[in-house]
Amino acid sequence: MLFQFGLHSSLLLPFVVPGAVATCWLLARAWRRGSPADALLALLLLVPTLSVSQWMLGYAGWFDSHDGHSTVMFYVPWRANMLLGGAYYLYFRSLTNQDFRWRPALKHLLPGLLEWGAFAAVAAYDLLWYHGLRGRPLPDFFGTKGPGATALDETALPAALLSSALLLVYGLRVLADYRRYRRYLNDNFSDPERLRFAGLRQLLALQALVLVLSLLFTTLNQVFDFSYDAAWYFFALRGVLIYGLIVVGIQANYAAATTSLRFGAGSATADEAAALLPTAGVPVAPAVADVPAAAPAAAPAAPEASIVAGATTPAASGATTAPSAGGAGLLADAPPAPAELAPELHPWREKLLRLMADEQPWLEPELTLTELAHRLRTHPALLSKVINAGCGQNFNDFVNTYRVQEARRKLADGRFAHYSLVGVALESGFNSKSTFNRVFKKLLGQAPSEVMRPKS
Repeated sequence: MLFQFGLHSSLLLPFVVPGAVATCWLLARAWRRGSPADALLALLLLVPTLSVSQWMLGYAGWFDSHDGHSTVMFYVPWRANMLLGGAYYLYFRSLTNQDFRWRPALKHLLPGLLEWGAFAAVAAYDLLWYHGLRGRPLPDFFGTKGPGATALDETALPAALLSSALLLVYGLRVLADYRRYRRYLNDNFSDPERLRFAGLRQLLALQALVLVLSLLFTTLNQVFDFSYDAAWYFFALRGVLIYGLIVVGIQANYAAATTSLRFGAGSATADEAAALLPTAGVPVAPAVADVPAAAPAAAPAAPEASIVAGATTPAASGATTAPSAGGAGLLADAPPAPAELAPELHPWREKLLRLMADEQPWLEPELTLTELAHRLRTHPALLSKVINAGCGQNFNDFVNTYRVQEARRKLADGRFAHYSLVGVALESGFNSKSTFNRVFKKLLGQAPSEVMRPKS
């Protein structure tokens, strides 16, 4: 097969080969596992890989060979940018909801599928009907290009404009959903860092930049008729996008595949869950006074004062602190239930605080709202309402308050003076030092490294 190795064609090979291999691997895995996220990531990889491949093959001699290789250059849908907006949106949905289904989602890929259909129709007309059945020579580009392909070239600028508009609309929609998704994570996961998919925002920004440059290049090319060399740098930038998609996408797919995510799945509301109270496994009792959560016997309280909204309250000796109603800091004793908390939820709040003190589930780094609700034998939506209204926090802050209090105690305890900060973090239920530092500073206003520790 014709392929002329040169500076420009060879420098694009390191982008095309990994993109093609990763695309095929993801498609095979999607087929084997029935994973929509893998299939959609493969589609997102395919678009820039095709685009860079066209330029690489052009530099490798296909465009100027004036034979079948040149014909391929005109009839393969190398540009498929109208797929991108809908594909990014569906990819985000498939990552964040394990109940994702293809049938209602395909409408978002319709513009791109129609674009590919146009290429297929033009190829059928020029190569099968005009040249094959009617036997007429292809009139353009040294007999390698038919009239349909020439007419299709005139749609390059309108297609680029529509692609940019679609990516803008879908990109804004993804960003809006992402803000809601972050709240969903905080309401359901105690350690959601790997599920934030933060790299997707950077990828979306890079994709937008690439498409804007594509639009600018297409527009200016209509006026100035750029040379190959002037356009090569733009396609090299698309190659960088391929690597970003591979690295960020595969990490995101693994995190989503190993976690039960139901964002936007339409779960039961808290009011519906409240209707389950008579059958939740715990009878509804009259509201009782909240009892301070008891600490484990071997856990002496930290000698430092608990920080509450900028004020200090001496920590009660031997007591594990419960989350404050305002979520601003740590209290020595369990706070009284807010007045607006429904009477039937008071017993659930008491049971929750007792469970947190007795079983210490917050020491499990991957604790989720669903798992905690299962231990209480109640509905996750009901438990979420108890935490939100009864403790004034989301689930993430509620659990991490216990972890931070445990870390404070260990940092102040001479028996743990030989522990590193990472060791303290892991022993307190955190999964990483970065999360530990961020949460500790959020709740206490200082970094763990700033806390005075006893000498070992």
